[in-house]
Amino acid sequence: MTKRYMYSALIIAAAAVAAFGIRALRGPRMKTANSGYRVVMGTFANITAVAADSKTARACVEAAFSRLERVDEVMSDYKADSQLSQINRDAFKEPIPVDDDLFKVLEIAVEYSRQTGGAFDVTVGPEVELWRKAEETHALPPEAELAQARSKVGFEKLILEARSQTVRFEVDGMRLDLGGIAKGYAIDLAVEAMQRAGAIGGLIDVGGDVRCFGPPADDRESWLVGLQNPTADDRLLLVLKLRDMAVATSGSYRRFAEIDGKKYSHVINPAAGSTADELISVSIVARTATAADALATAVSVLGRGKGLELIDSLAETEAFLVPAGETDELIHTEGVRQYVDTSQPVPVYSTASKVAGR
Repeated sequence: MTKRYMYSALIIAAAAVAAFGIRALRGPRMKTANSGYRVVMGTFANITAVAADSKTARACVEAAFSRLERVDEVMSDYKADSQLSQINRDAFKEPIPVDDDLFKVLEIAVEYSRQTGGAFDVTVGPEVELWRKAEETHALPPEAELAQARSKVGFEKLILEARSQTVRFEVDGMRLDLGGIAKGYAIDLAVEAMQRAGAIGGLIDVGGDVRCFGPPADDRESWLVGLQNPTADDRLLLVLKLRDMAVATSGSYRRFAEIDGKKYSHVINPAAGSTADELISVSIVARTATAADALATAVSVLGRGKGLELIDSLAETEAFLVPAGETDELIHTEGVRQYVDTSQPVPVYSTASKVAGR
């Protein structure tokens, strides 16, 4: 097993990470287009494209946003006419045909569910609904309702028919929740769209989940991505240097339900129906945003021990963990050192990535 390192953030300015606080640091350059912040998928997104000319770079940015918007149309559980909403309404009654993107992300989600022993489970929707209600009412879900919701959760109850490209539920009342994977998947599709449009480099930041590829807009070899201090919205604690990599964060200090003075994470343990409260923040560095997104959720549920064992077993995948109640402590896998840019000063910035009002 990989040796872990624990350091004081006050000594080494190590990174405590936040669900929506990752911000890319980049400088201006010709043949570069930057979108500024726009709202998509219920959060703020920022895209930078590097291309042979400015017109192409701008076209790459728009191609990426078009791809993100298409994913949101299909996979949003807030839009009644989305394919995901139709599945959640009708998939027990009959198989529901879906488009290529949705079917593919569900196949990938099932793979991660198996790989993580159900710590990541796309069928966690019934439990998520109960905890959303708890956040609104400031009352814990009754145990009887949690038990009923648990009976409807389990990726093995999700039937995907590849030949007809349809989705079906085995149990009445099941609901899919793509909150732990759709954003990362959409980022990966947006990267592909940028490359097809002519981008030779780029960075996509959607709600703090980031993927970059190719050269940045200056003479540096890597894109610089700041990780936010979870206890200080205006400060970064660490700068990562990334190229052809992604980083995604699952964190509870900004998204939580507060009940009787106690904070409960928005990340749900599918097997127990309870919230995952051991870690205040988990950041995963991986080759794709899909992998980083799903694994950040899984490790949040598994906790530091089993979570790090999982990450240690995966190639080109690293983790930063911050335990709840110990925000001066950083736990990380050994290989993460290669991504830390120790030459960068720790900047103060104005937070821009946050959940947009619906």
